[in-house]
Amino acid sequence: MKHTFVIAGRELRSYFVSPVAYAVLTLFTVIGGFFFLASILSFEAELANAQQWQAFDYLESMNLNDGVIAPFFQIMWIVLLVLVPGLTMSLFSAEKTNGTEELLLTSPLTIWELVLGKLLAALAMITLLTLLLAAFCGLLFVFADPTPEPRKALAGLLAVWLLGANYAAIGCFASSVTRNQLIAFFLAIVLIFFLWLIAVVTQIGAFQQAVGAESLFARILGWISTADHFDALMKGVVDTRDLAYFVGITTIFVLLTKASVESVRWR
Repeated sequence: MKHTFVIAGRELRSYFVSPVAYAVLTLFTVIGGFFFLASILSFEAELANAQQWQAFDYLESMNLNDGVIAPFFQIMWIVLLVLVPGLTMSLFSAEKTNGTEELLLTSPLTIWELVLGKLLAALAMITLLTLLLAAFCGLLFVFADPTPEPRKALAGLLAVWLLGANYAAIGCFASSVTRNQLIAFFLAIVLIFFLWLIAVVTQIGAFQQAVGAESLFARILGWISTADHFDALMKGVVDTRDLAYFVGITTIFVLLTKASVESVRWR
């Protein structure tokens, strides 16, 4: 696996040599700043309204984790849904378009080194985006009184990073099956939406009547959905089942990517 980090470094340099990395980081920062400010203003308005109506029990239950950080992260996952496929769409499809895929496949690199190297480059970008979110949350720890609960905030950041890792693995797979970057972009978004919408399907009354609300099939579909696992981590509940889900989905799409890239040698 000695060439893995060489591939990762090559892909990272390609991000920063082109405007891609700067555009993604700038866009993410601007959008993040807007929604972070909107979350704070919404929390302050809700706080003032509760004070006006003297809802003391409700005031005691209000906190920055649930009132600011959680809504902020719930919005930013939608931003990641668009930005991450944009980062990954060229990882493999660009090699096919530029005619360098055969050179890579006939080089001393193994398929695993190639796939993991490109994935690591995407994960490095995901880490940078997560650190930007951490910087926004850090403002609350510096200026807010009382400060948010740190463990719950860290669980939320972990949820965002794991979600980004899932998106990166899905984007790598989408990029490996086509030479068209635009198709890879939209295919990744469709696959990501599919994993989210499964939870909605299982809540539809007609579906529950057809298969049974508590049937094994319904429970399996509910487990496959990303939404419940993400929400659990956002609440500060770091359950090994949720961690296993994110690791499992990422692993599945990495294996699919490896199989897709390897299949080129047999065509």
